[in-house]
Amino acid sequence: MANNSNQHQVKAKKHLGQHFLNDESVAQDIADTLTLNGYKSVLEIGPGMGVLTKYLLKKDITTYVIEIDTESVEYLQSNYLNLAPRIIEKDFLKYDLNEVFKGEPFAIIGNFPYNISTQIVFKMLEMRDQIPEFSGMFQKEVAERICSKEGSKVYGILSVLAQAYYDAEYLFTVPPDVFNPPPKVDSGVMRLIRKADYSLPCDDALFFKVVKAAFQQRRKTIRNSLKTFNLSDSLKANSIFDKRPEQLNVQQFIELTQLIENDIKA
Repeated sequence: MANNSNQHQVKAKKHLGQHFLNDESVAQDIADTLTLNGYKSVLEIGPGMGVLTKYLLKKDITTYVIEIDTESVEYLQSNYLNLAPRIIEKDFLKYDLNEVFKGEPFAIIGNFPYNISTQIVFKMLEMRDQIPEFSGMFQKEVAERICSKEGSKVYGILSVLAQAYYDAEYLFTVPPDVFNPPPKVDSGVMRLIRKADYSLPCDDALFFKVVKAAFQQRRKTIRNSLKTFNLSDSLKANSIFDKRPEQLNVQQFIELTQLIENDIKA
């Protein structure tokens, strides 16, 4: 367990997007977003000085942390002795997590560095078969975007891809003054819980392609934004192609992908 009384504090590094949370009650609330259903391990991304980690270590779960900052790793190793064997000094975005988890399910949690938070979500989606739950703190607008529904201005690629496989819930907002250094914007905590049946009735890779292409020209109709797919005229006559991407809900994007898949096969 940590003893921070007379310890050297880690300096926040701008290039790593570090903002250290220093409010214990917020850390406790983030740790408590875990349901502990369907997994025995949790991976915390970017633990820094362990303000969230210490609340995870109190839970009936095996906690691992992944941290790229050497100074933070040294701090954790000397302050959280029982965690030391489960500190992974790697870049989350580049590391093969199955070197640790061997195909077993695990949850992901963290006070995510703003500058890579969307990339973290994309990597998590790639590993969705192993990740039944994902929760943590983002820049508020990113957390809102992931959880937003069709018709919203912020609804986009991340919203559709995340909600195709997970139930998304925006939980609470965190003001800048509980961080050192304080970020310029509010933060938001959200949680994704994987759906009981998260297999799509269409090709997943094509689904990703369709969603990304549609939102890359979000002001245009689907017909225009999906021109590169070389679809048949009969398919493009379908009324779904008259809509703009933010008008389609997740189910409609799945149906659109099925139509395109059948068209390509034909």
